[in-house]
Amino acid sequence: MAITIERDKGISRGAEEQFGLECPYCGIYSHMSPQAVPDFENLAHIRPKHIGIVYQCDACNAPVFLRFAVRQFNDDSIDLYQNFIELERPKERFQFSYLPKQTELLFREALSCYSTNNFNAFASMCRRAAASSFTSLGESGKLRAFDEVMAAQDIAEIDDESFDPIKKVIFDSGEGDELPLLNRAQAGILLEVMKDMFYQCFVRRGKLSRAIKVRRFFVQDGSSGVKSSA
Repeated sequence: MAITIERDKGISRGAEEQFGLECPYCGIYSHMSPQAVPDFENLAHIRPKHIGIVYQCDACNAPVFLRFAVRQFNDDSIDLYQNFIELERPKERFQFSYLPKQTELLFREALSCYSTNNFNAFASMCRRAAASSFTSLGESGKLRAFDEVMAAQDIAEIDDESFDPIKKVIFDSGEGDELPLLNRAQAGILLEVMKDMFYQCFVRRGKLSRAIKVRRFFVQDGSSGVKSSA
């Protein structure tokens, strides 16, 4: 159902009075309420292809700005497509402390690109972050990472044609290997695959190693405190 801006009533979503969205400020998935809607007469006069509407997060009351494409201008209403672009996206989170320093720096910048909808800059930074991680993993690091990525494809049941650009971004790092251009959906897949690859190669190992060291410490500390009865 299209979103409509009416001449006398303002914005209307039909039966839907509110919709949910992850707030870029508080990070909570919350209902959004219209806060500032462009003037109907002005829109009808200039007839833009896109318009911006400010919503308010019901959880923290912060303003959230969304951009909509115009579907149709009518005499007393303007129909908008339901799809929108978030001009401020929530920051992506990751357990960076387990990544090598250079990989951490590059992946942080990659996530910043993603959060600002710069998807092809995001792909470029993902390639650099991946190359850095392969170096840190050692001689067989790239092969190990490839196995993890292929396992992710199998788990998510993504067909080869759709997954091919993702593999090219991550693994084609030789001279003359051009980056494929990614759309929003492909960038979203790349994001999750990169996070999973780094988790399996670094975070999982780091957390397990740390947990075992803690266990050994307490076992040794407990044993040293037991006096012999002989």
